[in-house]
Amino acid sequence: MPAHPSSSAASGRVLVVGSINVDLVVATPRLPHRGETVLGGEFARHLGGKGANQAVAAARAGASVTFVGAVGLDADGDESVAALEAEGIDVSRIARVGARTGVALIAVAPDGENQIVVAPGANLLLSADGASLPSVEPGGGVLLVCLEVPMAAVIAAVAAARRIGLQPIVNPAPARELPPEVLAAGPILTPNEEELLAMSGVADAGKAVGSLLDAGARAVIVTRAGAGALLADGSRRLPFPARAVDVVDATGAGDAFSGVLAAWLADGHRLDVATEAANTAAGLSVTRAGARGGMPSRSAIEAALRG
Repeated sequence: MPAHPSSSAASGRVLVVGSINVDLVVATPRLPHRGETVLGGEFARHLGGKGANQAVAAARAGASVTFVGAVGLDADGDESVAALEAEGIDVSRIARVGARTGVALIAVAPDGENQIVVAPGANLLLSADGASLPSVEPGGGVLLVCLEVPMAAVIAAVAAARRIGLQPIVNPAPARELPPEVLAAGPILTPNEEELLAMSGVADAGKAVGSLLDAGARAVIVTRAGAGALLADGSRRLPFPARAVDVVDATGAGDAFSGVLAAWLADGHRLDVATEAANTAAGLSVTRAGARGGMPSRSAIEAALRG
């Protein structure tokens, strides 16, 4: 197995370009089928958005995080920005725009599985100019971007990462085909199994991974829920088994994975070491309710790695 990271705090630079939402969550005895109404139980409201969740995960893992995104001129926007700032995240590049802050409607079953529908709102107004990271100083670090913002913003961010010297990580969620200019930037991709097939247009997972690597991706790390993760780069295929945990809510597990992966890479760790830390963090994150509620601290991740 790869060597574990040291216990020293991380200090690497992570720039996150992504979404900010408010999550409206209902616990339900099972997920509904098409056209079906299922009576649920407890309702909860959480702050979320894939980009914001990933930024929180990276910050709790010790990275120096700057967030680029957009929220509305509403109370949800105020609360969302304040919460990110409270995590130590630089929020100076979050735009306030004339649209409602994004909202996600989430149903969570007893086994932690979920269904999510998102009204993107202000996230769709993140401009390519804003995502091109103006005035960001060149140097090392990681760019982390998801697909809950316009593709023009994703392309601009990845191009800026190449110019500045950041390693891009693209979390391809929600899944869609990536333009050639994104893949040509040599990103690390972090899809789940369903997203892998959807984004590649290939029905076989092994061939899908190969096609993305051939198209220019530096690596593809497939998250596989209870089966852990698979790292693919070059000819290497390295599995990382999942930890045995009691699952409460799987919402945000992929975000924990991507955020911690970014933090560990920004701190100078090898890709396999960072993947092990990310896989461990994702396992810890599902043991508590809410996308951010279970995002672990760096000390908790390191303790789990040692254990």
